Amino acid sequence: MNEYILLRHRTIPNIKDLKEYQAIGGFEAFKKSVTSMTPSEVTDIVKASGLRGRGGAGFPTGLKWSFMDNKNWPHYVIANADESEPGTFKDREIMENNPFQFLEGVAISSFAVGANAAYIYLRGEFWQIAHFLDDKIAELEQMGILGDKLFGTDYSLHIYTHLGAGAYICGEETALLESLEGKRGQPRLRPPFPPSYGLYGKPTVVNNVETLTNVPMILEHGANWYKSIGTEDSAGVKIFSLSGRVKKPGNYELPFGTTFRELIFEHGGGIIDDRAIKAIMPAGASSSLIVADDKALDTPMDYASVRTLGADLGSASVIVIDDSVSIDWVINKTIHFFKHESCGKCTPCREGNYWMQHLIERIHAGVGEQHEVELLYNVAKNIQGKCFCALGEFSTMAVTTGIERFPQDFEDKAKSSIDG
Repeated sequence: MNEYILLRHRTIPNIKDLKEYQAIGGFEAFKKSVTSMTPSEVTDIVKASGLRGRGGAGFPTGLKWSFMDNKNWPHYVIANADESEPGTFKDREIMENNPFQFLEGVAISSFAVGANAAYIYLRGEFWQIAHFLDDKIAELEQMGILGDKLFGTDYSLHIYTHLGAGAYICGEETALLESLEGKRGQPRLRPPFPPSYGLYGKPTVVNNVETLTNVPMILEHGANWYKSIGTEDSAGVKIFSLSGRVKKPGNYELPFGTTFRELIFEHGGGIIDDRAIKAIMPAGASSSLIVADDKALDTPMDYASVRTLGADLGSASVIVIDDSVSIDWVINKTIHFFKHESCGKCTPCREGNYWMQHLIERIHAGVGEQHEVELLYNVAKNIQGKCFCALGEFSTMAVTTGIERFPQDFEDKAKSSIDG
């Protein structure tokens, strides 16, 4: 891209300096919102832009804001900066290098939903970023951009950072709320959903860092401008976190609708040692495995198109696998992660991941037999649709699609057990 919307620090190196950010129009969108717009007008612009949540679910952002219960006060906004998905590293780059645009997005969303307090929930390992953001927030308060009676109006807003303890489950919005309240990070039963019953039982909007960082640019340039980028189903740009067996891993901000082929071979430089590409995980460890044939490579990366491949785009943490990697190795890695990160609240996830780990360890070690591969698949299928939250479902995605789409890898392992 010639002009960045989210990773603007790549072309404006001093954007993390407040004066530099203000010199390019920073916080003008927030000031305009507070002084000359109503909350519903701001919400309507975001709704019309087609912006969808960038944390994985892809739910329409403006629509979520409009669900807030206006009969129950106070309201809260929470920026989900947990970013625990293996293969995802986009939010960190935004917070470290373009912090004021992110904070302005938090501020605009807070005004739009009538919140006077907003929290940035960061994973425990992001303690340095928390201190960095605290300094930026203090600077904004000193300048009168945050605090009480902003821009001569009655609107007040305070933003706080909060560190979790490094638990993957707290990326799930209701587990995040429990953690923020000082409780054990375990998901709540939904409904009720956070816009009606959230933090401390009050209406709450939870949005991802990348989602919120889009908002100032949408307010500045308008809904039609944003909607003109990307596809009809998926408006705007997406940061694709590219990793795995590629020559140039990293974050790439591209319009929705860019193909896997362009991302991997043009931007990512192709496969290490120029080996053949074998599989793609479009949404990190929680992703289904896609057979990387010509059809898949030429598929546009947007929410609807990726579903035609039997996968979800999720947070767009694209992990590339080449023909040197056996899929049982991949599944062994993902299951160990989910087994470790299961909060233990529901039986299918807690016990299912234990048994999947036991089986995949035997299969990967070359001592499992074909019936154990079938049993692994059966266990995964019996977890699906029976868990309290999406973590249990995510733990099975690579397992079921790996066995279905790459059966030869498992047959070879089972054969080695017989031959041995």
